[in-house]
Amino acid sequence: MSSFTLAAATESTWDSVWNTIADWHWDIPLKLIIIVVSATVAQLVITRAIRKVVGSMVSRSRAPRPSDLRSLDSTSELTNIVMTQRTEQRAQAMGALLRSIAIISIWTIAFMTMLTTVGINIGPLLASAGVLGVILGFGAQQLVADYLAGISMIFEDQLGVGDVVNVGTVTGTVEDVALRCTRIRDFDGTVWYIRNGQMNFVANQSKGWTIARIDFPLAYDADLEKVRAVIDAEGQRMSKDSQYDRILLDAPSYAGVEIVRGDAVIIRIIAKTAPEQQFIATRVLRQRMKEALDTAGIKMPVQTVRFAQDARGDDSGAAMQP
Repeated sequence: MSSFTLAAATESTWDSVWNTIADWHWDIPLKLIIIVVSATVAQLVITRAIRKVVGSMVSRSRAPRPSDLRSLDSTSELTNIVMTQRTEQRAQAMGALLRSIAIISIWTIAFMTMLTTVGINIGPLLASAGVLGVILGFGAQQLVADYLAGISMIFEDQLGVGDVVNVGTVTGTVEDVALRCTRIRDFDGTVWYIRNGQMNFVANQSKGWTIARIDFPLAYDADLEKVRAVIDAEGQRMSKDSQYDRILLDAPSYAGVEIVRGDAVIIRIIAKTAPEQQFIATRVLRQRMKEALDTAGIKMPVQTVRFAQDARGDDSGAAMQP
Protein backbone atom coordinates (compact mmCIF):
# COMPACT_ATOMS: atom_id res chain seq x y z
CA MET A 1 0.00 0.00 0.00
CA SER A 2 2.85 2.29 0.76
CA SER A 3 4.54 1.55 -2.61
CA PHE A 4 1.33 2.26 -4.45
CA THR A 5 0.88 5.59 -2.66
CA LEU A 6 4.49 6.60 -3.41
CA ALA A 7 4.11 5.69 -7.08
CA ALA A 8 0.87 7.66 -7.32
CA ALA A 9 2.44 10.68 -5.66
CA THR A 10 5.43 10.48 -7.98
CA GLU A 11 3.17 10.21 -11.04
CA SER A 12 1.12 13.19 -9.81
CA THR A 13 4.28 15.27 -9.30
CA TRP A 14 5.56 14.45 -12.78
CA ASP A 15 2.14 15.32 -14.23
CA SER A 16 2.27 18.68 -12.45
CA VAL A 17 5.78 19.37 -13.69
CA TRP A 18 4.84 18.32 -17.22
CA ASN A 19 1.77 20.53 -17.17
CA THR A 20 3.90 23.44 -15.98
CA ILE A 21 6.45 22.77 -18.72
CA ALA A 22 3.64 22.45 -21.26
CA ASP A 23 2.12 25.72 -20.10
CA TRP A 24 5.52 27.39 -20.35
CA HIS A 25 6.26 25.72 -23.70
CA TRP A 26 3.08 26.93 -25.34
CA ASP A 27 1.58 29.79 -23.36
CA ILE A 28 4.54 31.93 -22.24
CA PRO A 29 6.51 31.81 -25.50
CA LEU A 30 3.36 32.57 -27.47
CA LYS A 31 2.74 35.64 -25.36
CA LEU A 32 6.36 36.73 -25.77
CA ILE A 33 6.10 36.31 -29.53
CA ILE A 34 2.90 38.37 -29.57
CA ILE A 35 4.61 41.14 -27.57
CA VAL A 36 7.63 41.21 -29.91
CA VAL A 37 5.44 41.20 -33.03
CA SER A 38 3.22 43.94 -31.60
CA ALA A 39 6.24 46.10 -30.73
CA THR A 40 7.71 45.57 -34.20
CA VAL A 41 4.44 46.49 -35.90
CA ALA A 42 4.05 49.56 -33.68
CA GLN A 43 7.60 50.63 -34.51
CA LEU A 44 7.00 50.22 -38.25
CA VAL A 45 3.70 52.09 -38.16
CA ILE A 46 4.97 55.00 -36.06
CA THR A 47 8.27 55.42 -37.94
CA ARG A 48 6.44 55.27 -41.27
CA ALA A 49 3.99 57.91 -40.04
CA ILE A 50 6.89 60.13 -38.95
CA ARG A 51 8.60 59.70 -42.33
CA LYS A 52 5.35 60.57 -44.09
CA VAL A 53 4.95 63.74 -42.04
CA VAL A 54 8.59 64.69 -42.68
CA GLY A 55 8.15 64.04 -46.40
CA SER A 56 5.05 66.20 -46.45
CA MET A 57 6.92 69.06 -44.76
CA VAL A 58 9.83 68.72 -47.20
CA SER A 59 7.57 68.64 -50.25
CA ARG A 60 5.98 71.96 -49.23
CA SER A 61 9.37 73.67 -49.04
CA ARG A 62 10.54 74.53 -52.52
CA ALA A 63 13.81 76.43 -52.68
CA PRO A 64 13.39 79.52 -54.89
CA ARG A 65 15.77 80.25 -57.70
CA PRO A 66 18.46 82.75 -56.66
CA SER A 67 17.63 85.00 -59.61
CA ASP A 68 14.02 85.28 -58.40
CA LEU A 69 15.11 86.55 -55.00
CA ARG A 70 16.57 89.73 -56.52
CA SER A 71 13.14 90.92 -57.58
CA LEU A 72 11.99 91.21 -53.96
CA ASP A 73 12.00 94.68 -52.44
CA SER A 74 10.95 93.71 -48.93
CA THR A 75 13.59 92.33 -46.58
CA SER A 76 10.93 90.45 -44.62
CA GLU A 77 9.72 88.69 -47.78
CA LEU A 78 13.28 87.79 -48.64
CA THR A 79 13.88 86.37 -45.16
CA ASN A 80 10.68 84.30 -45.21
CA ILE A 81 11.39 82.83 -48.64
CA VAL A 82 15.04 82.02 -48.04
CA MET A 83 14.28 80.51 -44.62
CA THR A 84 12.04 77.91 -46.30
CA GLN A 85 15.22 76.37 -47.65
CA ARG A 86 15.98 75.17 -44.09
CA THR A 87 12.64 73.39 -43.71
CA GLU A 88 14.00 70.13 -45.11
CA GLN A 89 17.02 70.14 -42.82
CA ARG A 90 14.95 70.95 -39.76
CA ALA A 91 12.26 68.39 -40.63
CA GLN A 92 14.84 65.64 -41.09
CA ALA A 93 16.50 66.45 -37.76
CA MET A 94 13.20 66.48 -35.89
CA GLY A 95 12.08 63.29 -37.64
CA ALA A 96 15.25 61.49 -36.56
CA LEU A 97 14.76 62.66 -32.97
CA LEU A 98 11.10 61.58 -32.88
CA ARG A 99 11.94 58.17 -34.38
CA SER A 100 14.59 57.60 -31.71
CA ILE A 101 12.20 58.56 -28.91
CA ALA A 102 9.44 56.35 -30.35
CA ILE A 103 11.70 53.30 -30.74
CA ILE A 104 13.13 53.62 -27.23
CA SER A 105 9.66 54.05 -25.71
CA ILE A 106 8.10 51.12 -27.61
CA TRP A 107 10.82 48.63 -26.76
CA THR A 108 11.05 49.78 -23.13
CA ILE A 109 7.34 49.08 -22.70
CA ALA A 110 7.71 45.77 -24.55
CA PHE A 111 10.62 44.71 -22.34
CA MET A 112 8.72 45.52 -19.14
CA THR A 113 5.70 43.60 -20.43
CA MET A 114 7.86 40.59 -21.24
CA LEU A 115 9.32 40.59 -17.73
CA THR A 116 5.82 40.61 -16.27
CA THR A 117 4.77 37.79 -18.60
CA VAL A 118 7.56 35.47 -17.43
CA GLY A 119 6.58 36.12 -13.82
CA ILE A 120 9.17 38.71 -12.79
CA ASN A 121 7.82 41.40 -10.49
CA ILE A 122 8.93 44.69 -12.02
CA GLY A 123 7.79 46.77 -9.03
CA PRO A 124 11.06 46.46 -7.10
CA LEU A 125 12.93 46.84 -10.38
CA LEU A 126 11.17 50.12 -11.11
CA ALA A 127 11.77 51.32 -7.56
CA SER A 128 15.46 50.46 -7.82
CA ALA A 129 15.64 52.17 -11.18
CA GLY A 130 14.04 55.25 -9.67
CA VAL A 131 16.53 55.38 -6.81
CA LEU A 132 19.41 54.75 -9.22
CA GLY A 133 18.09 57.48 -11.49
CA VAL A 134 18.06 59.98 -8.63
CA ILE A 135 21.62 59.04 -7.66
CA LEU A 136 22.84 59.31 -11.24
CA GLY A 137 20.91 62.53 -11.68
CA PHE A 138 22.99 64.29 -9.04
CA GLY A 139 26.19 63.03 -10.59
CA ALA A 140 25.23 63.61 -14.22
CA GLN A 141 23.50 66.97 -14.11
CA GLN A 142 25.79 68.36 -16.81
CA LEU A 143 25.10 65.36 -19.04
CA VAL A 144 21.34 65.83 -18.64
CA ALA A 145 21.72 69.54 -19.36
CA ASP A 146 23.65 68.72 -22.54
CA TYR A 147 20.91 66.39 -23.78
CA LEU A 148 18.13 68.85 -22.96
CA ALA A 149 20.04 71.64 -24.72
CA GLY A 150 20.57 69.40 -27.75
CA ILE A 151 16.86 68.62 -27.98
CA SER A 152 16.04 72.32 -27.66
CA MET A 153 18.56 73.26 -30.38
CA ILE A 154 17.09 70.71 -32.80
CA PHE A 155 13.47 71.70 -32.20
CA GLU A 156 14.21 75.44 -32.36
CA ASP A 157 16.48 75.08 -35.42
CA GLN A 158 19.22 77.14 -33.82
CA LEU A 159 21.85 75.60 -36.06
CA GLY A 160 22.27 72.82 -38.59
CA VAL A 161 24.94 70.92 -40.46
CA GLY A 162 26.75 73.27 -42.85
CA ASP A 163 25.87 76.47 -40.97
CA VAL A 164 28.56 79.04 -40.24
CA VAL A 165 28.16 79.89 -36.55
CA ASN A 166 29.83 81.75 -33.72
CA VAL A 167 29.27 80.09 -30.35
CA GLY A 168 31.63 82.28 -28.37
CA THR A 169 34.41 79.72 -28.08
CA VAL A 170 34.84 79.21 -31.81
CA THR A 171 33.60 80.44 -35.18
CA GLY A 172 33.36 77.89 -37.96
CA THR A 173 31.24 75.46 -39.96
CA VAL A 174 28.97 72.97 -38.20
CA GLU A 175 29.80 69.41 -39.23
CA ASP A 176 27.52 67.45 -36.90
CA VAL A 177 24.73 68.19 -34.42
CA ALA A 178 24.10 65.46 -31.83
CA LEU A 179 22.06 65.44 -28.66
CA ARG A 180 25.11 65.73 -26.37
CA CYS A 181 27.65 67.75 -28.35
CA THR A 182 28.14 69.66 -31.59
CA ARG A 183 31.14 69.30 -33.89
CA ILE A 184 32.43 72.52 -35.47
CA ARG A 185 35.41 72.98 -37.78
CA ASP A 186 36.97 76.44 -37.58
CA PHE A 187 38.48 78.31 -40.52
CA ASP A 188 41.96 76.98 -39.66
CA GLY A 189 40.74 73.40 -40.05
CA THR A 190 40.68 72.56 -36.33
CA VAL A 191 37.74 70.41 -35.22
CA TRP A 192 36.00 71.47 -32.00
CA TYR A 193 33.64 69.30 -29.94
CA ILE A 194 31.44 71.57 -27.84
CA ARG A 195 28.91 70.29 -25.32
CA ASN A 196 25.46 71.66 -26.09
CA GLY A 197 24.94 72.73 -22.49
CA GLN A 198 27.97 75.06 -22.73
CA MET A 199 26.61 77.12 -25.63
CA ASN A 200 25.29 80.26 -23.99
CA PHE A 201 24.52 81.79 -27.37
CA VAL A 202 24.63 80.84 -31.06
CA ALA A 203 25.25 83.49 -33.73
CA ASN A 204 24.14 81.79 -36.94
CA GLN A 205 25.45 83.44 -40.13
CA SER A 206 23.67 81.00 -42.46
CA LYS A 207 19.99 81.68 -41.78
CA GLY A 208 18.00 83.66 -44.32
CA TRP A 209 20.59 86.09 -45.70
CA THR A 210 23.78 87.86 -44.70
CA ILE A 211 25.53 91.12 -45.46
CA ALA A 212 28.89 91.41 -47.18
CA ARG A 213 30.64 94.71 -46.49
CA ILE A 214 33.97 96.17 -47.52
CA ASP A 215 35.68 99.41 -46.52
CA PHE A 216 37.55 101.09 -49.36
CA PRO A 217 40.15 103.87 -48.83
CA LEU A 218 40.13 106.74 -51.34
CA ALA A 219 42.07 109.95 -51.69
CA TYR A 220 40.87 112.74 -49.40
CA ASP A 221 39.87 114.95 -52.34
CA ALA A 222 37.98 112.20 -54.20
CA ASP A 223 34.66 113.23 -55.78
CA LEU A 224 32.23 111.27 -53.61
CA GLU A 225 29.27 111.77 -55.97
CA LYS A 226 31.32 110.30 -58.79
CA VAL A 227 32.38 107.49 -56.48
CA ARG A 228 28.74 106.76 -55.65
CA ALA A 229 27.78 106.68 -59.33
CA VAL A 230 30.65 104.35 -60.25
CA ILE A 231 29.96 101.93 -57.39
CA ASP A 232 26.20 101.80 -57.93
CA ALA A 233 26.66 101.27 -61.68
CA GLU A 234 29.12 98.44 -61.10
CA GLY A 235 26.75 96.96 -58.52
CA GLN A 236 23.94 96.90 -61.08
CA ARG A 237 26.21 95.14 -63.57
CA MET A 238 27.12 92.53 -60.96
CA SER A 239 23.45 92.03 -60.10
CA LYS A 240 22.64 91.22 -63.73
CA ASP A 241 25.61 88.87 -64.12
CA SER A 242 24.39 85.24 -63.96
CA GLN A 243 27.67 84.01 -62.44
CA TYR A 244 26.68 85.70 -59.17
CA ASP A 245 23.15 84.22 -59.00
CA ARG A 246 24.08 81.95 -56.08
CA ILE A 247 26.06 84.64 -54.26
CA LEU A 248 24.24 87.98 -54.46
CA LEU A 249 20.62 88.57 -53.48
CA ASP A 250 20.58 92.22 -54.55
CA ALA A 251 22.84 94.76 -56.20
CA PRO A 252 25.90 95.92 -54.21
CA SER A 253 25.59 99.60 -53.35
CA TYR A 254 27.43 102.60 -51.94
CA ALA A 255 26.64 102.85 -48.22
CA GLY A 256 28.45 106.11 -47.48
CA VAL A 257 31.53 107.48 -45.78
CA GLU A 258 32.69 105.37 -42.86
CA ILE A 259 35.85 107.22 -41.72
CA VAL A 260 37.50 110.55 -42.59
CA ARG A 261 41.26 110.87 -42.02
CA GLY A 262 43.76 113.59 -42.87
CA ASP A 263 44.97 111.71 -45.93
CA ALA A 264 42.04 109.52 -46.91
CA VAL A 265 38.31 108.92 -46.92
CA ILE A 266 37.09 105.40 -46.10
CA ILE A 267 33.86 104.48 -47.87
CA ARG A 268 31.72 101.42 -47.23
CA ILE A 269 30.15 99.16 -49.87
CA ILE A 270 27.51 96.59 -48.88
CA ALA A 271 25.64 93.77 -50.57
CA LYS A 272 22.98 91.33 -49.41
CA THR A 273 24.20 87.79 -50.01
CA ALA A 274 22.96 84.23 -49.84
CA PRO A 275 23.72 82.26 -46.64
CA GLU A 276 27.38 81.24 -46.25
CA GLN A 277 28.36 83.28 -49.32
CA GLN A 278 29.38 86.49 -47.56
CA PHE A 279 33.10 85.67 -47.58
CA ILE A 280 33.16 84.86 -51.28
CA ALA A 281 31.08 87.96 -52.01
CA THR A 282 33.49 90.14 -50.04
CA ARG A 283 36.48 89.02 -52.12
CA VAL A 284 34.58 89.43 -55.39
CA LEU A 285 33.38 92.90 -54.37
CA ARG A 286 36.90 94.08 -53.60
CA GLN A 287 38.17 93.02 -57.00
CA ARG A 288 35.25 94.33 -59.06
CA MET A 289 35.00 97.67 -57.25
CA LYS A 290 38.76 98.23 -57.37
CA GLU A 291 38.78 97.64 -61.13
CA ALA A 292 35.76 99.93 -61.64
CA LEU A 293 37.31 102.76 -59.59
CA ASP A 294 40.62 102.43 -61.42
CA THR A 295 38.85 102.63 -64.76
CA ALA A 296 37.04 105.78 -63.63
CA GLY A 297 40.36 107.37 -62.57
CA ILE A 298 39.56 107.37 -58.87
CA LYS A 299 42.72 106.61 -56.94
CA MET A 300 43.56 105.35 -53.49
CA PRO A 301 45.44 107.71 -51.10
CA VAL A 302 49.20 108.12 -51.38
CA GLN A 303 51.14 107.21 -48.24
CA THR A 304 54.45 109.02 -47.72
CA VAL A 305 57.21 107.30 -45.78
CA ARG A 306 60.32 109.30 -44.83
CA PHE A 307 63.56 107.70 -43.82
CA ALA A 308 66.19 109.31 -41.62
CA GLN A 309 68.90 111.35 -43.39
CA ASP A 310 72.29 109.71 -43.63
CA ALA A 311 75.50 111.30 -42.37
CA ARG A 312 75.93 113.32 -45.59
CA GLY A 313 72.54 114.96 -45.15
CA ASP A 314 70.93 113.20 -48.13
CA ASP A 315 67.18 113.03 -47.82
CA SER A 316 66.13 109.50 -48.72
CA GLY A 317 62.44 110.17 -48.28
CA ALA A 318 60.28 108.17 -50.66
CA ALA A 319 56.64 108.20 -51.58
CA MET A 320 54.97 104.85 -51.66
CA GLN A 321 51.63 104.28 -53.24
CA PRO A 322 49.77 101.05 -52.51
